[in-house]
Amino acid sequence: MPTQPFDAAMLRADFPLLAAQPDLIYLDNAATTQKPRAVLNAERHYYETTNANVHRSAHRLAHAATEAFEGARSTVARFLNAASSDEIVFTRGSTEAINLVAQSWGRSQLQAGDEIIVSTLEHHANIVPWQLLAYERGLRIVAVPLLANGQLDMDAYAALLGNRTRLVAITALSNAIGTRPDLAAVIAAAATVGARVLVDASQAVAHDVIDVQALGADFLVFSGHKAYGPTGIGALWARTELLNAMPPWQGGGEMIERVSFAGTTFNRPPYRFEAGTPPVAQAIGLAAALDWLIALDRAALAAHEDALRLRLETALLARDDVRLVGTAPNKGPLTSLAFSHAHPFDVAQFLDARGIAVRVGHHCAQPLMDAFNLSSTLRISLSAYNVSSDIDTLLAALDDTLELLA
Repeated sequence: MPTQPFDAAMLRADFPLLAAQPDLIYLDNAATTQKPRAVLNAERHYYETTNANVHRSAHRLAHAATEAFEGARSTVARFLNAASSDEIVFTRGSTEAINLVAQSWGRSQLQAGDEIIVSTLEHHANIVPWQLLAYERGLRIVAVPLLANGQLDMDAYAALLGNRTRLVAITALSNAIGTRPDLAAVIAAAATVGARVLVDASQAVAHDVIDVQALGADFLVFSGHKAYGPTGIGALWARTELLNAMPPWQGGGEMIERVSFAGTTFNRPPYRFEAGTPPVAQAIGLAAALDWLIALDRAALAAHEDALRLRLETALLARDDVRLVGTAPNKGPLTSLAFSHAHPFDVAQFLDARGIAVRVGHHCAQPLMDAFNLSSTLRISLSAYNVSSDIDTLLAALDDTLELLA
């Protein structure tokens, strides 16, 4: 049950950077969110009171650090409703988590001629690791096209599934245009041909309640810094039976049981996949971020973010010099724009001069940009601390900017 009523204006005070810069309108949340005081305090508290390495030393500080680190793993498991905290592997973020699956599960399970299906919505981090594996192993990468509104073409997807399909790699929420694919339908269809499914929840984790047991996927990844947590930390969730069968990816300390020159035996999951000193402070900060999110009324948060997006897009649809890129139903709180008479980079620079932070570029999603015949868009991404006045100020600044650039 939520313990904190949702009030975006009050929440802003939880974020020191925003409180110190009251005129800043931060609308680049899909790139990274700002950090609430609870996260900063959690990391500071670790360094000031408990700083030690984990799982190794016998002294009091090391014991406290290990308890805090493993407590963070339990928090991630609870946040995702994983069956066990042993299903949570800490990584540096979604990119490393996807590479881990590719290099461990992929190398051990996939053979020449096998197919991996990705969608045209994907971030490069959910394309390139599979391409690298495909080059090495003779695999085939197949892309699901989009409909004109940015929705996944489910008929085309169904036609692509076949007896050589081994994996479907799919985003839960597009970082470039906000589309939420119908994950339930994607996963159910993959099951009919026995394919595994990896879900990239990097964008969804801050906005949507995720229940991996109900979802039915096999792997799910996310990054902490897009969900109010620190940079340099993320997680892979995978089914226990898959982790148990996966070989190590990186070698070093912690991932071993015993090393000799005659051979090495490896630790059980998740530790088998966490070579070296882990990001202890970052994991503790991530747990604080997820606890902060759990304490909110998530339904009210989602409704607030969606209302802001609708407020923005309703106003923009009235303009004939602005094109909304991606208009699929059930979008996330993200709006991507192209302009008839201005370059997105120029618009973004004018907005920055007005204290409005937005993103511009291909958003590490060049195949998606190609599908829309664009090189870049201007992206406005919303979060818990954004308010209606942010949208109104943005719209007024856009009016001025487009008039100047016309």
